[in-house]
Amino acid sequence: MILAIDTATRWLGVALHDGTAVVVESGWRCLNNHTTELADTIQMNMTRAKVEATDLSGIALTIGPGSYTGLRVGLAMAKGMALVHNIPLLAVSTLDVVAFQVPQFNGRLMTIAEAGRTRVCVAEYQMHATKGWQLSVPADIKTWQTILEETEGPTLFAGEISEKTAVKIQESNPNYKVASGGRAIRRAGNLAEMGWAKLRLGEVADAASIAPVYLRNPAGA
Repeated sequence: MILAIDTATRWLGVALHDGTAVVVESGWRCLNNHTTELADTIQMNMTRAKVEATDLSGIALTIGPGSYTGLRVGLAMAKGMALVHNIPLLAVSTLDVVAFQVPQFNGRLMTIAEAGRTRVCVAEYQMHATKGWQLSVPADIKTWQTILEETEGPTLFAGEISEKTAVKIQESNPNYKVASGGRAIRRAGNLAEMGWAKLRLGEVADAASIAPVYLRNPAGA
C-alpha cells in the first residue's frame, strides 16, 4: 500500500493505493490549515482502509514546485512517517502529476500550479509516442502575461487556472486550449500511481536529506 500526500498548494490531496487500484482518496481546497487538516485526513483515510503505518510500502509526495508553507507541511509529515517507520519516500514533481492525468493533445502542454503574488509555476511538456507527456522545459515561476507572450502554436494549459484566467487564455489565441473538470486539479490517486512506478524502479528518495523545490528563495519572494 502506498500513501500519497500532496500539499504543494492550497489544493490538498491524500490517497491510498494498493498497487492495483486506488483504495481511498480525498482532495480539497485548504485555506491556511494545512497542518491540522492534513493529519486528520491521513488518519481518517487510513482508518477507512484499515491500514496502519507499518502496512505502507511507500509514501509518495509532491516535492514542488509550490508554496513554501504547503511544501513544508507535506514534507514534514512524510519525512516523519518515513523515518519513524522506515518507509521508502517517493518524490514526485507537482507539475508532473498534472501532466500525468492529461490526455494526448496535438501540441505542447503547459502545466500550472499556484505560486502566489499573481504568479504561477509553469513547466512545458511534449507528447512521446510510448512514454506519454515528457518534460521539455523545466519548471519556472512566471506571470500569465509572460507565459502568453512567450507561448506559440497549439498549446493545452492544465492545472490551477481560474475561470477568469481560462477565458483570458482562450481569447488571447485560438490555438490555446484549457483543460477542464477533473483534468484541472491534481489527484492524489494519480500521485500514488506514480509513486508505485518509482518504487518498482527503485527510485527512492533519501528521507533524511530530501528538500522541497521552491524555484526561489522562500524568504525573498
